[in-house]
Amino acid sequence: MIPVTSFAGKTVAVFGLGGSGLASCHALKAGGAEVIAADDNAENVAKAVQAGFISADLRNVSWTNFTALVLAPGVPLTHPVPHWSVLKAREAGVEVIGDIELFCRERRRHAPDAPFIAITGTNGKSTTTALIAHLTKFAGYDTQMGGNIGTAILSLEPPRTGRVHVIEMSSYQIDLTPSLDPSVGILLNVSEDHIDRHGTIEHYAAVKERLVAGVQAGGTSIVGVDDGYCRGIADRLDRAGKNVVRISVKNPLASGIYVEHGTIVRASGGARSEIAALGGIGSLRGLHNAQNAACAAAAALAMGIGQDVLQNGLRSFPGLAHRMEQVGRRGNVLFVNDSKGTNADATAHALSSFSEIFWIAGGKPKAGGITSLTGFFPRIRKAYLIGEAAQEFSGTLGAVPHEISQTLDVAVEHAARDAEASGLADAVVLLSPACASFDQYRNFEIRGTKFRELVQALPGVKPVV
Repeated sequence: MIPVTSFAGKTVAVFGLGGSGLASCHALKAGGAEVIAADDNAENVAKAVQAGFISADLRNVSWTNFTALVLAPGVPLTHPVPHWSVLKAREAGVEVIGDIELFCRERRRHAPDAPFIAITGTNGKSTTTALIAHLTKFAGYDTQMGGNIGTAILSLEPPRTGRVHVIEMSSYQIDLTPSLDPSVGILLNVSEDHIDRHGTIEHYAAVKERLVAGVQAGGTSIVGVDDGYCRGIADRLDRAGKNVVRISVKNPLASGIYVEHGTIVRASGGARSEIAALGGIGSLRGLHNAQNAACAAAAALAMGIGQDVLQNGLRSFPGLAHRMEQVGRRGNVLFVNDSKGTNADATAHALSSFSEIFWIAGGKPKAGGITSLTGFFPRIRKAYLIGEAAQEFSGTLGAVPHEISQTLDVAVEHAARDAEASGLADAVVLLSPACASFDQYRNFEIRGTKFRELVQALPGVKPVV
C-alpha cells in the first residue's frame, strides 16, 4: 500500500467505494487523513463501514471541512452531467481528484525521480502496459503494475529509487489527475469511444493528450501517429519543447520508431537502425500488436534497457489472458482464446492475424453485428456460431461455410475436428466472439476460461511454447 501523507491531518471525502475507492480510503487513513466514505450503493457503503471507515450521506453534511473529494473513475465528472457529489464539491470550492492524483503527489513528495510509466489510448493499452511491465521485470527492475489494468494504484508498493510503476490509465482516470507527470508517457491511438462521458471526440482526445503533455522535465512522450488526432498531438508537444518519440506501424518515419516487415526500426538524423524483430512471437501477432510492441520498445529504450534484453523480453512475453492467448496446439492446429474480442472492431484485429481460421463467434450481439468484417471472410474456413447472435451471424456469413453450434462446448469439439481434418499447415481455431458474453456467461473472462479448459481437455493438445 502507498500511504497518502499529503492529506495528513485533513478530512477527505471519498465517493465510489469499489476496488480503487476502498484502496484510497485505506491509503488516506494510513497517511494520517480522516476519511468520510460514501457511495450510491448501500452494499459498498456497508463494506467500507465493516473495514472501519466513517460513512455519511454527502448530500446532508457540511463540505466546509473537506479538503478534497476523491472520486472513483466510474462516477461521471462532466458528462452526461456531473454527479451530484461533484456539484456539491464545486459549490464548496473543494477540489475533485482521483486515486492516481494521490499517487502523483506522493511520488513528488518522496521519490520524484522514481520511474513512472503511464499508458493510455483507445485500443491496446492493457497489452502495452503488461508488455512494458514484462520488459522492465526482464531487465531486472522492481516493477509495480496497476491502474486501469486491474490493481488499484494505491494498493501497490510506494515509489522509490529503482522501482518502476507501470500504470494503465483510462480517460476517466486522466480527467481526475490534474498534476499527472509521468517520466514516460504513452498515447497509443485515439478513435471514437466513451463519447457519452466526454461529450465530443475532441474533448476525449484532449483528455488523452494531457497524459503525454504532462511528462516531467527530461522525460519522454511516446505518441502513435497513425491517426489524425495523435499526429496533431505529437506536433503540439514538439512545439511545446517536449521530447517526443513518434510511433508508426503504417509508414516509415524520418524520426521516430516504426515497424517495417515485422522489424521495429528506429530512425534519427537520417540514420536507420533495426532494434527488434517481431517475427515468430505468437503473443504479438497482428498490426495492432506491432503498435503495442513498438510503443513498449520505445519505453524500454527511454528507460535505458539494451536491445538484447529488449529482444529477449519481447520473445518471452506470454501475452494477456483472453487477448489473442495461445492456449494449446494439436499437430498443426493452434487454438487461440480472444474472448476479449467483444465487438466487431476487436475481432477484426484477430481475424487479420491468421489466414486459415476455424472461427467460433457469437453471444449477445451488439449494434452492427459482423457486417464490417466481410473483408476478412475469405480467411474463414468455417464458422461455428453460438448464443443469441447465431441466426443473425448466419445471415451475414451467407456462403461462408458455417454451422449453428449453439454452445461453446459443441463449437470447440466441431472446430477442433474440422481443423485437424483439413490438413492445413497453419489451421487456427479462434474464439473471437464479436459479441458480449452476457447471454451465456457472466463476463468474457469466464467465457475465455471455459474455452481454455475445453481445449486443454481435448486428447493430444499440448501447451504452446
